[in-house]
Amino acid sequence: MKNLFKQQKINNILFFGANEIPKILKNQPNKIFKPTQFKFENENENENENQNQNENQNENEKKIKQIVSGYYGTIFLFENGKAIQFKSKPLKIEIEIENIQKVTVGSGNAAVLTSERNVFARGDDIYPKNSKEFNNISELIKDPNDRIIEDIICGMSSVYLLTSNKNSYGIGLNGYSQLGFDSDSFNKVEKPIFLMKNVSKIFTGIFSNFALFLNSNQELFGCGWNAYGQLGLDTRTFQIKSFTKLQKIPNGKIIDIQCGESNSIMLVEEKAIPNSKFKLYSTGDFKFNGLGKNENTYTFTEITSSLFENDDIVHFSVGNNHTLILTSNHKLIGFGYNYSGQLGIGDSLNIPIPTQIELHNLIFNDDIPNYHICSGYNCSYIYYSPPFSNLEIDLIQLFQRKEFCDISFKTQNGEIIQAHKLILQFRIKEGFLGKFEEMISQKSIEESNQIFEMIYSQNSKINPKLYSEIKEFLNDENLSQNMKRIFENQDCKDFIIERNEKQIKFPKLILIMRSELYRGMFLSVKNDKSNKVTDESGLRDKTLEILEYWIYSNQIKKGIKITKEIIKEIQRGIDYFQLNQTNPNLLDLLIKELTNQKEKGKGKEKKKEKKKKKKKEKEKKKENV
Repeated sequence: MKNLFKQQKINNILFFGANEIPKILKNQPNKIFKPTQFKFENENENENENQNQNENQNENEKKIKQIVSGYYGTIFLFENGKAIQFKSKPLKIEIEIENIQKVTVGSGNAAVLTSERNVFARGDDIYPKNSKEFNNISELIKDPNDRIIEDIICGMSSVYLLTSNKNSYGIGLNGYSQLGFDSDSFNKVEKPIFLMKNVSKIFTGIFSNFALFLNSNQELFGCGWNAYGQLGLDTRTFQIKSFTKLQKIPNGKIIDIQCGESNSIMLVEEKAIPNSKFKLYSTGDFKFNGLGKNENTYTFTEITSSLFENDDIVHFSVGNNHTLILTSNHKLIGFGYNYSGQLGIGDSLNIPIPTQIELHNLIFNDDIPNYHICSGYNCSYIYYSPPFSNLEIDLIQLFQRKEFCDISFKTQNGEIIQAHKLILQFRIKEGFLGKFEEMISQKSIEESNQIFEMIYSQNSKINPKLYSEIKEFLNDENLSQNMKRIFENQDCKDFIIERNEKQIKFPKLILIMRSELYRGMFLSVKNDKSNKVTDESGLRDKTLEILEYWIYSNQIKKGIKITKEIIKEIQRGIDYFQLNQTNPNLLDLLIKELTNQKEKGKGKEKKKEKKKKKKKEKEKKKENV
């Protein structure tokens, strides 16, 4: 076996620990002590056998987007927005007509974030009237401007929500003040309650009765249970009843914090160091083996190991009391509690310090950043999940990349906000750019950022009041139509791909958005002024024409005959240009078009046969006469 996860084998997953999914991990013991590979298969016992087989086949064709695991089971989320939860048997998660974008679990609760930015949650402490059903909790937020949710995370018995306005809310149990209020006054919250403003990220864990809040100024606040110093406040106070600022945090940018039952681990990018390096820090009580060291620490202290010396941390995950780390040199490292084999080291011994996990003949692909780890209560998963982007998400991300902006606007307080002229040309109606500029001059920088985000995503639900103000400026055409207009407008194209004697023009912005090859090229060269590159893909003109049209529109260009040879060459083109696949997938569209063309061809042949028969019948009648 050469690769652990080939991109073609998209459902292969690595597992170790307590076998909580025996219907998938068949013929395996209750505890699996070494990394074991399996392929996801859905077995829904509620449907008849034929439907079940068809569904299994369809599910296996979907890419794994996320895996989360808690005390009461594991949830598999697929690229197409469908999710399946495993307890004793597989159970589909049905959320009206909305696609699921993210899942999160606590000890006895679970929550999902949908494409419409709504949050559905369930659990005894969330919705006791019907704890088995998912209910929309975001619609319970009093302020309508805060109902667009950007992120969610479950604690042990609570759910935290982060809105598009950077406000945070909480719902569920507050017995340890994990919602930031005195538990004597607020023991339980049945509707989302406002917690903090100006929050950029919330951190907690499946067995955590505490939470950490990071604001946009890189200030960190904590609340909740702190008996083991897991909040990093340099104290072991049993309960922190209000949001308390951490005074001692590592230098650098906080990338992520993951929390266990009695510990917290922080990933920091140390920008002050040349060729900035990622480092791990932990806080809590070492007797639970979750700190990566043999001593107590009540502030975030660096985890040191020779295994990290020449590596960067690509990804890490904290379970109940165990941690797994993946490095840039393809090392899998773990430490902590290991009774069920959740560290994959081959036995059930606890490991207090970082230890490399042997994968034997299993190795990772070069695409290491797209591997992910899920550390559950007493088990672990490793899976491959590339970013599943779409045009609107890509545009919002581009809006945040200031180095590619080429038009500036002045806000109410004289602050400058930058944008992409190319996108505004096709988002704002002709002749309205001046009025738009005047409106921005009367808005704060926060409101201006929201306005541009709405323009880039065409999302009317981000802030209804602001959206109503800019609606008159916006083009009514949808994004794919606007992208087609960019495709047809030669004046917008500022980058040339040369192939033989032919030149293909692209807006550099579009190539950055859709191709990892060109994104890497533009980002790797500082102040890059070149606008030309030679195409060495070796693709035929027809193939490149299909790719070019799809890059703009997510559609197959009409009038092109599709063959199996073209589909094979398109696959080479996708790999060469490292194209960001979207939903629908290009290869799926081509295969569908090929099938349609074959059916049309058969239909034409039948018509020809009918005409021939009619002609022969007429000739026979004439002869008889």
